[in-house]
Amino acid sequence: MNEVRTSDIPVIAEPGVRGAWGGFVDRLRGGDLGSVPVVVGLVLICTVFQVLNPVFLSSTNLVNLTMQSAAIGTIALGVVVVLLIGEIDLSVGSVAGMSSAILAVTFVQLHWPVILAILAAIASGLAAGLLYGFLFTRFGVPSFVITLAGLLGFLGVQLWVLGDTGSINLPFDSWLVVFAQQLFLPPWASYALAVVSAAGYGWTRVSRARRRTAANLDAPSYRSIAARTVGLCAFLLLSAWYLNLSRGVGVMFLFFLGLVVSVNVLLTRTRWGRAVYAVGGSVEAARRAGIPVRRMYLSAFALCSSLAAVGGILAASRLAAANQSTGAADTNLNAIAAAVIGGASLFGGRGTAYAALLGVLVIQAVSSGLTLLNLDSSVRYVVTGIVLVLAVVVDSVSRRTRATSGRA
Repeated sequence: MNEVRTSDIPVIAEPGVRGAWGGFVDRLRGGDLGSVPVVVGLVLICTVFQVLNPVFLSSTNLVNLTMQSAAIGTIALGVVVVLLIGEIDLSVGSVAGMSSAILAVTFVQLHWPVILAILAAIASGLAAGLLYGFLFTRFGVPSFVITLAGLLGFLGVQLWVLGDTGSINLPFDSWLVVFAQQLFLPPWASYALAVVSAAGYGWTRVSRARRRTAANLDAPSYRSIAARTVGLCAFLLLSAWYLNLSRGVGVMFLFFLGLVVSVNVLLTRTRWGRAVYAVGGSVEAARRAGIPVRRMYLSAFALCSSLAAVGGILAASRLAAANQSTGAADTNLNAIAAAVIGGASLFGGRGTAYAALLGVLVIQAVSSGLTLLNLDSSVRYVVTGIVLVLAVVVDSVSRRTRATSGRA
């Protein structure tokens, strides 16, 4: 008999959309819920508020919702990175407020060029993150304690920088304020961007499928990729059309989306990103694999605080002022809640950059819906807390399900 080699056996790809759906169902049964719970929750939230107030899903309100999501979403994006390594940063709101104060003082009072003022504000956030990373890796102080101290310390720095007035207005004619309040894409540009984005998604999926096929690994069929690409393109075009019924697609929101995509590429396409997931999954295993664990902690804290600084700049630009409330109040809670609600695990090692996007949309949807219903802010805190608890419960259950499936 002739010997049969494994290389002679053809690799059978998924049978189109049906195979993709079957694989999706299998992942759900194995506890890999992904973004399904938050997407379902977002749809339910939107449905309830639309029934209670038909203004909720109006194009004008959705434009406002997207613009309000940019600042908190950027801060939440940094929180996702820290959660992936199994740590926490409780000071992102204070860092954002401090950075906004530095921006306002250097730009308005010291008359620095706006670019230098922005760089100084981001540098302050970077310095805060590096300080956290140094204290954590050098002395082993828990991140909870370090960042709680930072919450108080950097809030004090913010108040000191702002001075006795406690508030500094940004010029309305500055491009920072124009960028955050008035800059929207023309309709044709938003449609073109939707098509280009969908095409880029399809191209990356095809490239990945080719690499997996070349390595004799299971890969989705081109039919399945085409269906997903067409669906994404239709969704983006429909969203752009609906937002264009009002002011259109805000450039600041697009900037936030660009940050999400960039961080996602950094986490999924680079050695650094793979090391982040490895450290979050098991520190000891990552150390034995030769990963510089201390350097990963240092870089994760630095990136988190830098993104918090960028979020503070966006918040000040949106408000056209930096004051004592910038980054204060519920900024910390909303940013951390958005990251967790979006799917980033508190246990480390699981989540994506898109968790910040999905989570902040849920947070802002709840806030906007309750505001339209003229309900007190206390109700918003209660509802947000309930949603956060449900997200953590789903995460715990999915982890338990995956562990049970692994033992089986």
